[in-house]
Amino acid sequence: MSQTRRNLLWHGMLLFFLGLCTGLLEQQFSNPRMGLAAHLEGVMNGILLLVIGAIWADVPLSLRTKAIAYWATLYGAYANWAVTLLAALFATSAMSPVTGAGHAAAPWQERLVTLGFVSVGVAILVAALLMLWGLRENPDI
Repeated sequence: MSQTRRNLLWHGMLLFFLGLCTGLLEQQFSNPRMGLAAHLEGVMNGILLLVIGAIWADVPLSLRTKAIAYWATLYGAYANWAVTLLAALFATSAMSPVTGAGHAAAPWQERLVTLGFVSVGVAILVAALLMLWGLRENPDI
């Protein structure tokens, strides 16, 4: 098993575990509904890392492209959980009008969470596009 694959699997289980722990604490957050979202982000992003780790050897990309996909995936998965956790702690609502309904945080907290969610979106989109490129039917093109 390659070290990179093993790392993805390990980080997947760690993030899954962090998501489970977040679920135990969700009622303690300033916004419990966002706490539930953080719990789900941890669990689901942990599973995402496990799946990507499982298929890692079947994604033929150059070493540089694979490194970008690896780091974008790790950053996106952990940051998605962490930023959602911050949103639950701060009770922000700018980037999450449904789960943040009725809540408002300090402007700097709203900006921090907004920046975090935007960076997560970019990282996950880059990772997904690179993985799709590597999994295309004819990788010789």
